[in-house]
Amino acid sequence: MIGILFSTLEDAQPFLATYQRGRFDGLNEGEDAHDSEILVSILGVGKIKGTLRSDRLLRDRSVSSLLHAGTCTGLSDKFQTGELVCVTQVFEGDRIELSAPTYPRMPLNHLFPDLSEGILVTQDHTVEGASELSYWQRIADLSDMTGYPVAYVAATHGISCHILKAVAGRMGIDDPDFRKNLTTVRSKLGSYLAEKIPSLLAPAE
Repeated sequence: MIGILFSTLEDAQPFLATYQRGRFDGLNEGEDAHDSEILVSILGVGKIKGTLRSDRLLRDRSVSSLLHAGTCTGLSDKFQTGELVCVTQVFEGDRIELSAPTYPRMPLNHLFPDLSEGILVTQDHTVEGASELSYWQRIADLSDMTGYPVAYVAATHGISCHILKAVAGRMGIDDPDFRKNLTTVRSKLGSYLAEKIPSLLAPAE
């Protein structure tokens, strides 16, 4: 059984409403539901919720792998708003140690070959100023608040983790159509996931 972990209810809703005629619709943050093939859970935003809830889920449920899905912010113009990205490396971006910051990194398998691959940094803090933004642009493509802890917890439990992100906007750019675009982006994420579920469940050849 594959565990699909969303960041927020809003990110999950298009998938919940359409997959298997709404089989998992009605799920709320902090809850999970499953059938014989997949488990769906909504973690909530932030590294603390991501860590505690994914760890509890893996202690209580038997899943073979995790797929974390949600929206993110682009750090540059490498990816356009609405683009789906398969994350192949994720790192923790809040750990700053004096003049020599180190950021624990985790490599991830490229699960969706039809998508471009990207590097994700997970941060609770808000990036401020052009100099800090420029710094992150040099080492990552995308930013979110949940991906790294999910990958880390999966690794501690000895199972694989994959991350699928939908770009909702670009950091440092004010978009008057952000809310409208966000609805479209989430719908695209849900449709893509629902389409890919059968291939994810198919036995490896």
